[in-house]
Amino acid sequence: MKRFIIEREIENAGDLTTEQLAGIAQTSNEAVASLGVPYTWVNSYVAGDKIYCVHEAEDAETILEHARRGGFPANKVTEVANEFGPQSAPAPVS
Repeated sequence: MKRFIIEREIENAGDLTTEQLAGIAQTSNEAVASLGVPYTWVNSYVAGDKIYCVHEAEDAETILEHARRGGFPANKVTEVANEFGPQSAPAPVS
């Protein structure tokens, strides 16, 4: 599956409570289950008026269908070209 970053513009997203985020998660899980195709919600991050989500699916159209079924905005969907992190660097030489 391909990995995508989804940018969702939601006014006052940073003010959502734990209970509200749990409700969003439940709705998202139900939307995933209804798709009937391979789909994984990896994680989401709230920052200001946006929520950034990392999902895995076969294509961007499936990402958009998940958003439609869940009633979520999907203002920008970008396929991840590559991933790296601190583990990507060679070990320091002593």
